[in-house]
Amino acid sequence: MEKYVINPVEVRMKESAKGSIYQSIVAMGFRARQINDDIKSELNARMADIIPTTDESEGVNQDQVSISRDFDKLPKPTFIAMKEIFEDKLSFEIPKDADKID
Repeated sequence: MEKYVINPVEVRMKESAKGSIYQSIVAMGFRARQINDDIKSELNARMADIIPTTDESEGVNQDQVSISRDFDKLPKPTFIAMKEIFEDKLSFEIPKDADKID
């Protein structure tokens, strides 16, 4: 698995370039949820093709084990979102009416 090291100086540089660090964190959170939903739907699609075994005496279903291992190797959605924002692949816009309270 790939490691991601967070450098506070880089975070502050991104903060000044994008606005508030809190806005960046919220944007990364939304993106991480999108990535997680994509991974979940892909997992469900791959698992739909596998016939579940109800009898435990047959042993472990190797197809399920291999799919599980593939998904365990994926980086966490939060780290993917962080990497996207640091590589300027993730852009976000704050609505203009967000400052106004009704």
